[in-house]
Parts: sequence; C-alpha cells; structure tokens
Amino acid sequence: MRDGDGRPVTAAPGAPMAPDTPDAPRSRRAVTPRTTRGRTRRTPRAHARKKPEVYRRRRILVAGALVVVLCVLVAAVSWYESEASGGQGPRAVVTVAPGSSMGAVTATLVRQHVVSSSLAFRVYLTLHGTPTVQPGSYLLHRNESFADVRASLARGPDVFALDVLPGYTMAEVAAQVGQIPGHDGPHFLSLVTSGTVRSPYQPPGSDNIDGLVGTGTYLVMPGESDQTLLGAMVARFDALAASVDLEGGAAALGETPYQAVTVASIVQKEGVYQKNLGKVARVIYNRLARGTPLQMDSTVLYSEHRDGGRVTAADLALDTPYNTYLHTGLTPTPICFPSKASLQAALAPTPGNWLYFVVVSNDGTEAFSSTFAGQQANERLAQSRGLG
Repeated sequence: MRDGDGRPVTAAPGAPMAPDTPDAPRSRRAVTPRTTRGRTRRTPRAHARKKPEVYRRRRILVAGALVVVLCVLVAAVSWYESEASGGQGPRAVVTVAPGSSMGAVTATLVRQHVVSSSLAFRVYLTLHGTPTVQPGSYLLHRNESFADVRASLARGPDVFALDVLPGYTMAEVAAQVGQIPGHDGPHFLSLVTSGTVRSPYQPPGSDNIDGLVGTGTYLVMPGESDQTLLGAMVARFDALAASVDLEGGAAALGETPYQAVTVASIVQKEGVYQKNLGKVARVIYNRLARGTPLQMDSTVLYSEHRDGGRVTAADLALDTPYNTYLHTGLTPTPICFPSKASLQAALAPTPGNWLYFVVVSNDGTEAFSSTFAGQQANERLAQSRGLG
C-alpha cells in the first residue's frame, strides 16, 4: 500500500487489507480453459501428451497403405509376366488387312488366342516399342510370348497364299511358287517331273501330273519345302476324286480314271461356265465314239504353253500329240486342273447327240448342234454379235 504521496504504508498487524489498487499485486486465480465454438481448448501440456499417439496412428496407416500398394504391385507384375511369357500352343495364322491399326492387330491376336490380354500386350509394346506391321499373314502360336509375337510382327509376313485355279497348269503354278520367298519356280517344276511325288491316278511311266492336283488356296508356311507343298496338292485332288467317285464313274463310262480326268480338263477349258460343262462333255464322248477328231482349240494352245487367244492356221498345222485337229482320241495327258463341276460333268455328261458347239453370247453361253450345217448357222450368229 502507498499513501497519497506514493510512499509505502505498512499496515498494522491484524488490520484488514484495503482493496487492491491498480498497482497492487494480483492474487492467482484458477484458470478455466477457454472454449472455441463450444469446444474446450486444450492446454499446451495436454496437446503435447496427444502428439505421440497421433504420430503412432499415422505411422500405422502409412505402413498399411504401403503394404497394400506393394501387394498390388506384386500381383500386377506376376500377372504381366504370366501374360507376357505364356507357353507356346497350336499354330495360328494371323492375317493383317491393309491399313490396320495396332489396336486392330491386337484385337485379332486376342480373338485368335495368340495373346490373352490386350491390355498386357499394349503395356509390353509401350515398354519395348510398337513395331510397324505390314499387311499380310503371319505364322504365330496360341499363348506365344509377347517378345516372340512382337519379333514376328516386326519381321513382316511369312505365310503366303498360293491360288491354284481351275484351268491352271503346273507351269503356271510353278511361276507363282517362284514368287514366294525361299522358293524357286524352276526347282518346283523339276520336282513335279522328277517322280518324287506321284498321284495314284498317274499312269505308269508318266512324269506329268497336270490335272491331278487339287484346286483352291494353299497357305505356304515358313520353311515349308516344295515337296511338302506338292504333296498337299496331290492329296487334295485325291480327296476330290474320292468325293465324286472317280473310279466308279469312269468305269461306268468305259474309261479309266485318268482318261476321265483328261476329259474333265478339256471340258474345263472349252466349257468354262457351269451351264456349258455337261453338254461339252457329251460332245467329247460323242466324237470319241464316232472316231472323229475332237478339234478343240484348247488342246493346241496347251502344246504351245498358251492360255487362250486366237488359233491360227499355223497353229493348227503343228504336229504334236495335243493337236486334236490332226489326231483322233484324247490328248496324252490332261491339259489343266479341272474344277469339281467339270469332273462331275465328265463323269455324268448331259444326254444328247451334239457334235459341235460355239460361243454365241458375251456371257459365255454356247450353242450346240448335231450337224455341221447347224454349227455354221451358230457361227454366223456369233459373228453377227461380234464374236468368233
């Protein structure tokens, strides 16, 4: 306490203390925690006690998240590796169309079970590079490893289609074989005449298998030999011959199977269209029965290694076994590969007495007659239409 002049005043013992003045020391009071928006504000000491518990919980959560991420990564890597390095399965020929995107190629690979996951394969290509894929056919395998699939696609097509059409000859097929990488046309043709591959319908001593291979498309695989390819062609014809009962049908006509095939090959070249085949076959048999020369232009052209075109007087004068203007009977060998329809026509010709025919329409329609006068009339009709 101080007096009015600011000097300290000492109170008498036992005297009551005057109320606090502004300068008097304040007694300590109990501190009640203040609240903020209804919540009790923690004192610094209480907050400090909570920190270790918060940090501990955070560490547990982080550790748990890391374990989950690690498990997911391990599973993803295991899945990716299993997809990328699958065991090789059966062969699959994958054809890539011109202009196909990598997405379209991948979809084809999945559809043909070469790869089982488009996502995993796309990830692999992202990591290792996407190859430029050329249109064509590729020999792959089901469940093949991504590395092998990518390498095959990067190398380019390795499966090639060989089309053997009705009316073709072995010389024409050999020329096509020569265009396939790894194959040679002259070598293939020498194999044909070597007797290494023979047809069961081939006469003894004959080295000509024209007419005795099956028509259609052949897929030439990587590393496939000419002998394997030729064997497949002969086997396909054997299956066709069995399906039409070549031996039984020929016997019913009094012909050998080889003669029936020869007739079918001439029918193929002369008739061309289905609507003509049966009647052309009948003309051939009628002429053979009468001992009349067949007089078929296609046989002359075969001896000259020609496929179509005008036959001149000089051509008709060539003295070869295939000139059916000079020689009676059938040609020594078939002159082309007949279609199934031509083979069936040769085994079951349309009934009739025709001896002549000529093309009289641009759509390939042929007119048939049993007399030379009728033939001359049909030839004039053809000429009036700009044919012949």
